[in-house]
Amino acid sequence: MTTLIERKSVWRTVFVAGNYSFLAFLAALCILPVINVLAVSFSDAYYVGAGLVKLWPIGFTVKSYEYVAKTPAFLRSIGVSLERVALGTALNMLLTTVVAYPLSKEAGKFRFRTLYVWLFVFTMLFSGGLVPTYIIIRELHLIDTIWSLVLPGAVPIFNVVLLLNFFRSLPRELTEAAYIDGASHWQTLWRVAVPLSMPAMATLTLFTVVAHWNEWFSGLIYMNVPDNYPLASYLQTVIVQKDVSLATDPVMLAKLSQLNNRSIKAAQIFLGALPIFLLYPFLQRYFMSGLVLGSVKE
Repeated sequence: MTTLIERKSVWRTVFVAGNYSFLAFLAALCILPVINVLAVSFSDAYYVGAGLVKLWPIGFTVKSYEYVAKTPAFLRSIGVSLERVALGTALNMLLTTVVAYPLSKEAGKFRFRTLYVWLFVFTMLFSGGLVPTYIIIRELHLIDTIWSLVLPGAVPIFNVVLLLNFFRSLPRELTEAAYIDGASHWQTLWRVAVPLSMPAMATLTLFTVVAHWNEWFSGLIYMNVPDNYPLASYLQTVIVQKDVSLATDPVMLAKLSQLNNRSIKAAQIFLGALPIFLLYPFLQRYFMSGLVLGSVKE
């Protein structure tokens, strides 16, 4: 018996060590490119052009960040992205909440609930296509407006399913007590269900913010004027199309001649990812609890 327990203990230790090693390897795969981008952004143009910069800056300098901070197109794109995140997150969370709450009720309390669920799931699996969507946006005169970036994805069905499951996991006695005390469905939703769902709401808020901040394709489609590009679309044109800058000011051109394109791009990429890096620690403690609780069924 002792030998069997010791053998299980040894294998358990090996298994845990293997898991930690594998997770550490995956974490390194994720963080090392970020460190490389950061090192390139702070390195001298000569060493960046020679390909000598790996995980530590060589010839430390902040000229790339000084140049980027004075680039009007980059600053405008940040403003557009902040506006998009503010409007899009508020609209997404509002519609997700008011859609998920009634769908979390039993079929006996909400007629045609199953039909509505299938309709929403169908839209998650199938869409009308890019061309019909563009035609609708154009006919609504939303081209080159912030609403073309916000309204097409106003109801994220995946988030609705997650929040629906979380609402279903809440004790029914709480909502029934609210009804007995005279609360309406709206009062029960905003005063009982939503306050109890803060972990799930924080998790979905993080999902929504990241999705709006990183989404670039709609900006290229619906914005005819580059000045209206959100940050992700602007970075896509800079990195993929190699359009670093259209600077005409002599001072800016002089600074640009002392820089390397890779260092400028790296600085823009890091600054673009920085808001998400700063936001994540504040919502991370809700992340696992929000997903796990929302997936538990009785």
